[in-house]
Amino acid sequence: MWLVFALFLWPLVLVILISVILLPFHFTIYSLINIVTVPFQLIKIAFNKELRGNHALEHATINVLEEKFGYQGLAGMANENGFIIQGMVDPLHLEMAAAAGLRRLQQREDSLVIHDRCGTSILAANFVTSVIFLLLLLQTGMFNLINVLLAIFLAQIIGPIVGKIIQRYLTTSTQVDDFQIVGVEYKAKVGMGFLGLPISLKPTEFFVRTRRAHHVALDF
Repeated sequence: MWLVFALFLWPLVLVILISVILLPFHFTIYSLINIVTVPFQLIKIAFNKELRGNHALEHATINVLEEKFGYQGLAGMANENGFIIQGMVDPLHLEMAAAAGLRRLQQREDSLVIHDRCGTSILAANFVTSVIFLLLLLQTGMFNLINVLLAIFLAQIIGPIVGKIIQRYLTTSTQVDDFQIVGVEYKAKVGMGFLGLPISLKPTEFFVRTRRAHHVALDF
């Protein structure tokens, strides 16, 4: 019995050992890529005024939805024409939250532009992890698992702080005084119910379209 157990166990042990040996080398390549790509991604956002404004409004909307209506686990993504909200949200609540978020941003409630689950924070954590690991590598000259784990541990402490700073000053903008919310767009989904009968499903993805006031065209 022990022989059979050992025959099945040794391939798993071998895979674990190979992974432990190769992980530092893989992490080094990953870190070098992050050092180059992450700053370019952040700079691209920082110089796009429309995207930064919609990013701020996206965060403000999610914060209001969580604060006023108790929603949890929502996700979002901004672009130059508005922002997407993903999750089981009542469209009326979403429209109310977007309007409230915009109004509060215009009243300079800057804390609304920060959200803990923002992708910027993930980018910042990845960047900080990469920087710490490469510094440890240069300092010790050793490819080992300890440096990887130490870099990840320190990044968990420093990353969220850096992420919030980047959100506040690089990837969002409170200059939304002339922003207008055009409306909330979504598509009704249809699923298959009992006996294959079609049933209407609640939408889980919404697009909040925005524009600046000076972009409004006048029809005569």
